[in-house]
Amino acid sequence: MDTSTSTSTDGTEDFLPQGFRRIGELRFRETVGAGLADFRTGMVIEHRPRRTVTELDHAMTLALTGNPAPVHSDAEYCRTVGPGRPLVCGIVSLGIVIGLTVRATSGLTSANLALDGMRFTAPVFVGDTLSATTEVVEARRSSSRPEHGIVTCRITGHNQDGVQVLTAKRTFFVPAEAQVVRDATGY
Repeated sequence: MDTSTSTSTDGTEDFLPQGFRRIGELRFRETVGAGLADFRTGMVIEHRPRRTVTELDHAMTLALTGNPAPVHSDAEYCRTVGPGRPLVCGIVSLGIVIGLTVRATSGLTSANLALDGMRFTAPVFVGDTLSATTEVVEARRSSSRPEHGIVTCRITGHNQDGVQVLTAKRTFFVPAEAQVVRDATGY
């Protein structure tokens, strides 16, 4: 674990593990989400951990959405018409990739504002391991709600072979002052 130290006013070094904030002597809380000051246009975040798509992920989404398409559920159909095996429903891939980005980016959000330009660029199958990358396109204070920042990011998902499987632009609120929200909510 990476740690940082700084010299406190009494001359001793304060220990602070990366990704945490101090809430007491040798007591820390994981950092979730970011505030407006944490984003810079052009910055790129590679998210971890990655996530392997399971049969349960796929089956539950088909059941919840009522999606009857045989390209997602009928192995014989898929062997006959093209992909060779059932494709994972795009909403599963999207959900996993966005989910991978939340802890570092929008964990403190109060609202998602837009998902634009959604493109599925390669097939995803059960057993594929997805990773996510976020590129900050814009970060600014909201003019109508100045307690919020508005962040627009380009998110991309890749499979275990490095093949891009999806891309989209996502816009969401973050607190303009993250520490105020963390103090008020215990995050």
